[in-house]
Amino acid sequence: MAMTDSEINQYMIAALAEAKKAAAIGEVPIGAVVVHDQQIIGRGYNLRETTQDATQHAEILAIQAACRQLGTWRLEDCSLFVTLEPCPMCAGTMINARIATCYFGATDPKAGVAGTFYNLLEDTRFNHQVAVVPGIQAIASAALLQDFFRAIRAKRKAAKQAGQTDRNQV
Repeated sequence: MAMTDSEINQYMIAALAEAKKAAAIGEVPIGAVVVHDQQIIGRGYNLRETTQDATQHAEILAIQAACRQLGTWRLEDCSLFVTLEPCPMCAGTMINARIATCYFGATDPKAGVAGTFYNLLEDTRFNHQVAVVPGIQAIASAALLQDFFRAIRAKRKAAKQAGQTDRNQV
């Protein structure tokens, strides 16, 4: 059964809520949910900095939770919603898990492989292709990332200026 625009937006809003959890703990704000039969069965948000594990991306964590929930690695009837276009690792995991559709928010010109930098998900040389639906809640997804990185740059600038001020007072 096809999802309505309202349902698609609802699931992306759930992914945005996951992204906000990441931001709250100082992680890059990316969130993901996996949907099966109109139910969210997996949730995840970035935990790379917290765990110091390069594989702890939102998509990976959501897929792992979905696999546990369904008791299988085959997620053929599932859709993944993620706030940022997937990287190669996450796209590869979606292909291997046989995710049906990937909906994403903001594009990632540096590492996005769902159509921006490369389109790994729909490459017919693989044994499975994942349908791609870009631009869902794109403005909200991009704003969350931009605000996060703007705040980091402002903190670094303030720290640098405070350091220069301290040296000038000596």
